[in-house]
Amino acid sequence: MPAPDAAARTDLFPPIDPYGTGFLRLDDRHAMYWEQSGNPRGVPVVFLHGGPGAGATPSHRRFFDPYHYRIVVFDQRGAGRSTPHGEIAANTTPILVDDIERLRVHLGIERWHVFGGSWGSTLALAYAQAHPARVRSLGLRGIFLGRPSEIDWFLYGIGHVFPEAWRNFAGFVPEAERGDLLDAYWRRLIDPDPAVHLPAARAWSAFEGSCSTLLPSPETVQAFSEDRMALGLARIEAHYFRNALFLPPDALLDGVAKIRGIPATIVQGRYDMVCPVVTADLLAKAWPEARYVVVPDAGHSAMEPGIRAQLVAAMERAKRLG
Repeated sequence: MPAPDAAARTDLFPPIDPYGTGFLRLDDRHAMYWEQSGNPRGVPVVFLHGGPGAGATPSHRRFFDPYHYRIVVFDQRGAGRSTPHGEIAANTTPILVDDIERLRVHLGIERWHVFGGSWGSTLALAYAQAHPARVRSLGLRGIFLGRPSEIDWFLYGIGHVFPEAWRNFAGFVPEAERGDLLDAYWRRLIDPDPAVHLPAARAWSAFEGSCSTLLPSPETVQAFSEDRMALGLARIEAHYFRNALFLPPDALLDGVAKIRGIPATIVQGRYDMVCPVVTADLLAKAWPEARYVVVPDAGHSAMEPGIRAQLVAAMERAKRLG
């Protein structure tokens, strides 16, 4: 069956179902959900979801031409369908990088395109810098490098643009604790009682969802507020934030020299408030070989029309790389 004309495509591909799914046992505690869709004999591409802890969704298969790509989607440790849900033990960036490599070997893939946004861009950069020979290209969106200034912006700075959402976020904890929102939320998120950790997770995740789109999107906020999504996202995100993403300072910027030869596209919303454009600009300056696209009428979400069009276009161009 011939592939549709891809040259004119500006939006997501139609929904598809996986042709294979499974769980990869990572250790005595963790099992990682994975799936494959598209063309079993196609060029491999792996999707790295955001958060950390958000998990993947069926829509994430749709950035890739299913006639051309063998599409690999998985849920990182503690996220989505991986078990145990919300688990932070043995959950660090170097371990997640090792998990990606283990999945590649498990699936018998020699090299693949690596595609990730937000935290997924962080993980994609970390993986590529650790295993450059395994990466055909990088598709990156909403750049997050995990610097203290970026974490502080998320916890406090967004309030300058989304004061209503931030008031709800900060107002969830007593006023005396608002000087350290990360610690205040952390203590609640790790409380074993669902009556304590679930409301905190919903408040954290709804805040992020409220700030993720250029225009208000009740559907996005609702999806972020669903209990399973909220707990994985909030607990694991707070865990990573408390530990500076388990990366040395400026490690990803310093590591650009290792990946200069890998074709890359950086897609960034001009009005991204979760991962502001200044970070993507910093990466682009350090990596002039990468294609850098700023979408003028978009926020953070990969589902913003301009963002998703540029991401699809990036993966259409990547077809020429094999």
